[in-house]
Amino acid sequence: MKQTGALKFNEEQMNWLRKIKDHIASSVHLDYDDLDYTPFDASGGKDKMWQLFGSDSEKIIAKMNEFLAA
Repeated sequence: MKQTGALKFNEEQMNWLRKIKDHIASSVHLDYDDLDYTPFDASGGKDKMWQLFGSDSEKIIAKMNEFLAA
């Protein structure tokens, strides 16, 4: 498990966070609904994001947008 700030993420979560980071880097923004499309849909889309991050899913995306697109 890797620690990022005060949060700890397992390897599967880190893989999702990297996918989100890559998407934001190329598209400047990610909406929660974008998880229904490539490349996220092949990995389970919104359902998988919810399984991995629960109610923090949308907050995580918002924070990543804020920090990576700024």
